[in-house]
Parts: sequence; structure tokens; C-alpha cells
Amino acid sequence: MSLHDLFVIILISLLIVELPAFGLAKLFEKAGIPSWKAWVPFYNTWEIVKATRLKKHWFYWQFLPVAGWFISIWLLVEFVKLFGKFGFLDHAAAALLGVVYFPYIGTDKKVKYLGPEAVKNHKKTTLREWIDAGVFAVVAATLIRVFVFEAYTIPTGSMEKTLLVNDFLFVSKLSYGPRIPNTPLAIPFVHHTLPIFNSKSYTEVVHLPYTRWFASPVKRNDVVVFNFPAGDTLTRELDSQDPYYDILQSEEMRQYQQLKGQIPNEAELRAISKQKAREIVWADYTIMTRPVDKRENYIKRCVAIAGDTIQIVDGILFVNGQKAYISPSSATDYVVTTTNNRILSEDELREAGIRLNTDERNPDFIPYGPNSYMINMTEGEAEILKKIPNVTVTRKLENVGDPRIFPRDTALVLWSTDEFGPLWIPKKGATIALTPRNIACYKRAIKVYENNSWEERDGKIFINGQEANSYTFKMNYYWMMGDNRHRSQDSRFWGFVPEDHVVGEAWLIWMSWDKGVRWNRMFRTIH
Repeated sequence: MSLHDLFVIILISLLIVELPAFGLAKLFEKAGIPSWKAWVPFYNTWEIVKATRLKKHWFYWQFLPVAGWFISIWLLVEFVKLFGKFGFLDHAAAALLGVVYFPYIGTDKKVKYLGPEAVKNHKKTTLREWIDAGVFAVVAATLIRVFVFEAYTIPTGSMEKTLLVNDFLFVSKLSYGPRIPNTPLAIPFVHHTLPIFNSKSYTEVVHLPYTRWFASPVKRNDVVVFNFPAGDTLTRELDSQDPYYDILQSEEMRQYQQLKGQIPNEAELRAISKQKAREIVWADYTIMTRPVDKRENYIKRCVAIAGDTIQIVDGILFVNGQKAYISPSSATDYVVTTTNNRILSEDELREAGIRLNTDERNPDFIPYGPNSYMINMTEGEAEILKKIPNVTVTRKLENVGDPRIFPRDTALVLWSTDEFGPLWIPKKGATIALTPRNIACYKRAIKVYENNSWEERDGKIFINGQEANSYTFKMNYYWMMGDNRHRSQDSRFWGFVPEDHVVGEAWLIWMSWDKGVRWNRMFRTIH
């Protein structure tokens, strides 16, 4: 645990016992306790322990990291019982709305101090006992999930061989500061869709702006969980399995090819293709949107932070002109050929120390014939294979420009997964000149992520109705790439990750499964 994490935990502990202080002071007076004691953090809960005649050890349990928060809240609930407050709503208000509830009952002349005997004589029904226990468990788990850590499962091989399919992780929310949900009214423990009913698990009746407590920036090379930036719009039929923007782009390309001979003007051809594609997709699918906190969770490595400039040359990533860090467990595809009728097998490679996954949908070992293979390996594993006689190992490169690669505007920029950039990552407070070449890269960040209106007419750009030839960014952005470089849908395909999409840092593998427990991965920290 870092000093920053420790500071956040201590600060939240202090806020829990200090925010209700004004109301506690009034209640202390009614209970015959000097009111000034209510303003001293933890001295006030010591007085509560004495007044309620609880065992003294409960006071010390408050200083446990995170768990102590719930002990402090429980003590506040026990205290209001001394004033005859036994109702479920009273206890919920004391636990969740203490800053308002305690002043309310503290200044209410009808509220009298009854003492611990009244609590002793009060009997709760069995149903009420179960309700209280269930509510406390749900509230505690929800608060931990929002503010401390969340469990996450690796669904794909995009981070192999750093993270494997069916690795179960804890994701720290403290690393970058807890993010307050945009949609706080939601079913607990469900992300965006209710199982069985296949309906939304949240409502946007209350929609909060982006807020992050005790914010700390993402560091270069952190393994980060974030909300999929291109997941703002999607189809009900395919959801994130086939992203809306991929469907739209595919249809645009189809329309472009069909109309190419009919419309000689290139700009007009592209505009009409785009309009027709949108009409067709919207007619064929049910289009819906999701708020930031309900978009799909992705996990990648942050290879570049705000203000960095990235470039990929021959498959090698450079950040600010320097060769970037490559995790020893980072994998990529290699073309392997053999001579003298040499045949390679998966078992032989495993015995040599090369790890191959068992996922039939995306295998690491693909024979192209008796003398040719494509094998997904780390650099270290490739070196092992090079030492085997009659074997030639060559790194596979995708150098041909690909229209699916960011920024997906082939009229201005055409990059590939292994030949990309240079590209500057937007930084909060930094101003850039808007040029015909770079607007393709930064338009979505300005328009969608930072919520500005954008219009282009007569060769000019208008932002929020005003002509603009420059823009100052309001947020930091990050560039995320999978460690499994040739098998990862990452920033190379959909661009920047805004800071408000960051969920947390991948911290610990607590469980791993592949036809049985992978014991050697249990309780392994993630680097």
C-alpha cells in the first residue's frame, strides 16, 4: 500500500467521524456529555462506546484499514438508539446521511435521551434482524467496490502473457482516487445489464458530473482498468461484441465502394457514403448509449501519459523518442519456419519452456503447413526457440495501412498496428493548433469526451459556435496498449482514454483457472 493510499484511507476515516460533529454535539449535551468532545475525531466515538456500554475493544477496531470505516458507522447507529431511534429509516439515515441526520435530531426538542436501558429493553423481530444484516452487507460491499477495490476477470488474451484468460484480479480504486459513479441509482453488484431480464441495471434520473476524490494521475506502464471509450454508442443486438463504430465504418466502406464510380468528387463521395451508412445502420439496429461509468471495462497497459508523443516503427514502440518499456511477459506473433523436414509440436515447445494457451478460439500455436507456423511468444521465449536447430524465427509485422486504425480517416492519416504516429497525447491545460491533418486525431476528444459542439463549414472550425484555430484541453488523456500486441484491440484502434474513464489499477491476481487452479499465479502482484 502506497503512502497515497494510506492517506486516503485515513482521511475517509476522519470524515466519517467528523462530518456529523455538529449534530453529535447537540446529542452529547442531551446525554450529559460535554459537547466539545463531539468535535474531536475518535474522542467522540470513544464517548459513544462509553455511553452505549459497548465493549471497549470496539473502539480500537475502528483503526483497521477500510473495515474500520464500517465500525465507526455502526457506532453512530448504536448511539442514536440511546434516543429511541430504532426504526430502519433512522438507522439508514445515521449510517448514510449522518451529516444531515444528526443535526436534525440533535436540534429536535422532541428527541430525548433515554439511555442504554431503553436499548436493552427494545426487541427487534427476526425479520428486522435479517433485513439489517442484509442491508449492512450490501452497503459495505458497495462502498468497498466503489471506493477501495473491485474484482475483475480477464476475459480475453489481449494482455498475455502478463495476464491470462481467467485470471481473477483485485483492481485498486485508491491508486488513482475513487471515482464517484455518474449513475448512483443502480442495482448493486451489476455493471450495466440485469441478467435474465436483459435490461438496464441503472437509471439516469440522477446523473452526476465527473468527480474523483484525492485524484492521482496514471503512471506510465501501469496496468489499468478503464471504461471502453468507444462504448458510448452501441447496438442492442450486438452490444460490445461488435462495437457500433466498427459496424458503422464497415458500412461506410461498403457504400464508398458502391458509389465510387458514380460520384467523382472525393469529398462529396465520402460525405454521402457516411450519411447513407448511418441511415442503414440506424435502420437495421437498435441504437443506444451508455454513460461513462456503465461502459464495458477494459484492461491494458498505459504506455504513454498526457503530454507524451508516441510512435511505432517496425513494431517497436517509442515514447518521447525513446524505446518504450516492454514487459518481459509481453507477447507478439512470430513467423517460425523449419528446414530438413523439422516438425514442431506444442508439447515440444512447452517442454522447452514456451507457454502456450489452451484457448481454441485464439491459439498461440497455429501450423500453416509442415514447415511454417505462427506462434505467439514473449521475446525470451523467442530466444529459446531460436536455439533449436533447423528453426528460423521472424517477428510478424503489420506494415500495411489499415483503415480500422485510429483515427479512421484515411483521407488524412493511414497507419497500421506496427507503423503508427508520431502522435501527441492531449494534456490538461495544453493548447494545440487545429490543422487539417490533426483534427482527425483530436476531434472526438474535443467534441465527445469534453462535451463541446463542433462544426466545420467553409474550411473553418467552430467550437461552441465560435470560430477556433486552437483548443485547450480540459482533461488528461492516456494511451493504452495490450501486452499481447498483435491480438489486442487497444488505443491503436479507438484512440485516447480520457481520465474520467479510468477505473483503477490492476493490483493482485487472487485466483487463476485453466481446467484447474493455476497455483503458480495465486496472489501474484501485477507489473
